[in-house]
Amino acid sequence: MGTISALLFDFGGTLDGPAHWLDRFLGSYSAVGVEITRAELDPAFDHATRIGYGATRVVARFGLTDLVRFLVGHQFEYLRKSGPDQLRARLDDSGAAGRHRLVEAVTNSFVRETSAGLAHSRKVIGPLHSRFKMAIVSNFYGNLDRVLGEAKLDRFFATVADSSRIGIFKPAPGIFEDALKKLQCAPQSAAMIGDSLSKDCAPAHILGMRTVWLCTEPRCGEDSAAADVTIRSIDEVAQLQW
Repeated sequence: MGTISALLFDFGGTLDGPAHWLDRFLGSYSAVGVEITRAELDPAFDHATRIGYGATRVVARFGLTDLVRFLVGHQFEYLRKSGPDQLRARLDDSGAAGRHRLVEAVTNSFVRETSAGLAHSRKVIGPLHSRFKMAIVSNFYGNLDRVLGEAKLDRFFATVADSSRIGIFKPAPGIFEDALKKLQCAPQSAAMIGDSLSKDCAPAHILGMRTVWLCTEPRCGEDSAAADVTIRSIDEVAQLQW
């Protein structure tokens, strides 16, 4: 394996905090007193995500807070119609004003946690900028450049492959190839860092990239052919010996 000269990062769950967005939303719901299980929130999360992917022209102008508010609003719409009975009753009884307050509370909780994760990653990414060409490869909503700009992370990345902008979603290889082409880098000289084996590591591995799996769950001990290296914190990227 040749020398690594480029690092490609996933965004959600990798650079913005050590957890999948669904799990962070679940924590934010709980933090504001809305009790719901992961299985109950999952279809609402998927529903809002699909709407977001289909609304790129609108979402493209959003920063992080407006994006999260948009997603939470659509999650609540789904839960009010198809959520667990007790929650549906609560949302109906709350009225429009009460639901709005809950949406804002969940949004603010999620954004606080995400902003803290981004601030931490900025400290990690900064020193790497002088050593590697860097890019982001993310299934996102068309506004990742704005989110990175708000977090003062944009200056570190030579290119951003935002799936909704280029019309290719992970795990399709084309989104990785788009980033590599813009970096003018061969796959063998690049490493992909992400929290998903199936969407980040597996397709990158097939292309010939080195793969780093960011995993903070107990299953991290399991072997995976798709991951060359397993790390438990984004901090460990700076310590890897290429």
